[in-house]
Amino acid sequence: MNEAKVVAITGASSGIGQAVARLLARHGHAVVLGARREDALATLVAELNQAGGRADYHVTDVTRRADLEALVAHALERFGRLDVIVNNAGIGPISRFDALRVDDWDAMIDVNLRGTLYGIAAALPVFARQGGGHVINVVSTAGLKILPTMGVYAATKNAVRTVTEALRQEAGPNLRVTEVSPGMVATNFGDSITDQATKEAMAQRSGDVAIPPDAIARGILYALEQPPEVDVGSIVIRPTAQG
Repeated sequence: MNEAKVVAITGASSGIGQAVARLLARHGHAVVLGARREDALATLVAELNQAGGRADYHVTDVTRRADLEALVAHALERFGRLDVIVNNAGIGPISRFDALRVDDWDAMIDVNLRGTLYGIAAALPVFARQGGGHVINVVSTAGLKILPTMGVYAATKNAVRTVTEALRQEAGPNLRVTEVSPGMVATNFGDSITDQATKEAMAQRSGDVAIPPDAIARGILYALEQPPEVDVGSIVIRPTAQG
């Protein structure tokens, strides 16, 4: 049995974050869940605790640095330490550039990039004091194969990819750093798309090939449960049918 860890997860009220919370709790890890929707967080935490897990939550808007600091502080207060942060929160209101949905561009930068940076900034001092830790950043295969409508979304994810690799090189021998790139996953990702034609096309593509969020959760669990001297730098998890 691997040593139980304390894991903070952003974007934990649905989709990949929710799947990660459930899987890690089943494997004995303590989870502290962050997202904006308190009702969804409270319901999930109650479910996990009733099943014998160890879970708590803190309402978190990742565009606010203070919220990430509060999430990390809550993990320390509740469980005494923090071993892993999973920077998972993300949005994808994708569209063509000539649609000029600049507010959507700003939102993706704020959530996908700044939110990840704020999570890193909140966790690093704790990991330094403890003499170890693990940063797991959820990126996307959208950054590996650039497609129309995905320009700004892919750019934010590739920015996080760059951040992750630089952090890994700076990290030293006691901090592990992992990027996980999901492909098409059956989540509510499309809910944030404001361009109707793009939204319909994405729903069609995703419906044909998308894999369940638990597939991504298993990859994160794999990286997390490696021995301390093993750092899984990058994992790509996509549907077999995805081009």
